[in-house]
Amino acid sequence: MANHSWLLRDGTDRERMLDMDRRLQAPRRMSFIVLAMALIACGPWLGWWQLLPLGLAGLLFKAADDRVAGTALPEYWVFAAWAASVAIIGLSVALTGGPTVPMMAWLCIPIVTLSARFSVRGIAVGVAFTIAVLLAVGVGVDAHAVWAYPPLVIGPTALVIAVAILSTALMQSDVEHRSEAVIDELTGMLNRKALTHRIAELTEQARMTGEPVGMIVGDLDHFKAINDSAGHSIGDAVLRDVAQLLRTQLRAFDLAYRIGGEEFLVLLPGSGLTQSGVIAEQLRRAVAVATFGGEQRLTISFGVAASEPGGEFDYPAVFATADAALYEAKDDGRNRVRGAAQSLAATA
Repeated sequence: MANHSWLLRDGTDRERMLDMDRRLQAPRRMSFIVLAMALIACGPWLGWWQLLPLGLAGLLFKAADDRVAGTALPEYWVFAAWAASVAIIGLSVALTGGPTVPMMAWLCIPIVTLSARFSVRGIAVGVAFTIAVLLAVGVGVDAHAVWAYPPLVIGPTALVIAVAILSTALMQSDVEHRSEAVIDELTGMLNRKALTHRIAELTEQARMTGEPVGMIVGDLDHFKAINDSAGHSIGDAVLRDVAQLLRTQLRAFDLAYRIGGEEFLVLLPGSGLTQSGVIAEQLRRAVAVATFGGEQRLTISFGVAASEPGGEFDYPAVFATADAALYEAKDDGRNRVRGAAQSLAATA
């Protein structure tokens, strides 16, 4: 199963979205406070009941935040909460006068956070949805005013599009700079720094859901021989091709990392030892039958471990167990998968 969805291209985008969603939580709360203060100040003219939709939007975001940690495709929950906030703002504007009230411009606020989370496709869908809500509010509430004075909807629509363009450009620049820190330059995989952030998130997720976290540690067999015989440029091409193959074989919510020269690590949220072993064997077979860097053939060995269901995800302990299993696979002749001989609880 490919590790992408219609909102995100791959696991790297998902990692960025989760990171940005965490960063946006505090500013989002501050924004809600600012909007609440504005609504209170406008209460004599608009009515204080407008605070109710704002509170509902806050509850929706809270529900989405709670679901993100324990779901396979968190982007759908994040996008659903985002779309709901646009709809709630549109409803509030409609009930307070539609296109003739200054609050029409508030529909631009969610657009700022759109490009911080999703790919170009997600941004396009979000902008289209916002414009649809804007037009529905304008034409649906007071079509006569809109036809008599089209700038009532042309202005906010142009503002939505302009904000999306500018925020996307700024975010792409930020992504490029941040990618230099968390993306392995050669293979395009996530690196050790990205792994550090993911560990903290999975630890909290395991605590909330009680589900295990599986881990696969892999090392290419006799990779040095390829560098020595074919050259380092071919070796680099082999690493890139192997990385691509691993990514395409994983599930949507699994993430693969390059943690050394020819060493890779895969985190499997919700997978116990048996399921992690099945996935590792799938990866091993895919590598064994493929060619890399043109005509190079090679194999890979895997060590597998997992945290206990209902227990803590102790990354150092799980990694140590998987790494020991990898050494066992190497000692047994390579091109094989070895799992933890006993549970982490028993080992401890």
